[in-house]
Amino acid sequence: MNVTRTEFITWMERLSTRLDSLSENIDKLQLQTLNIDGEELLDNQDVLQILKISYRSLQRYRSDKKLPYYKLKGKIYYKLSDVQQLLRDCFSTPVRE
Repeated sequence: MNVTRTEFITWMERLSTRLDSLSENIDKLQLQTLNIDGEELLDNQDVLQILKISYRSLQRYRSDKKLPYYKLKGKIYYKLSDVQQLLRDCFSTPVRE
């Protein structure tokens, strides 16, 4: 199959335009966050990264009612303010020796 230079350039321009469009769509999706009552919701992975804990520890925080959560369509979410409150509570508790 022989492709002329003009056909190749036209094809590359169309491909470049399409990739730019896809990139813009990805950027828009990344900016969209779930909100409840105007507050950002975080999923398990987000909370694990913020708190730097294991999944089991996160389960324990939920079962001990230290971290409120919401279930939407079978997926667990946390309010950002609740995660921040948990961090404040952990830092304000004195360490016993």
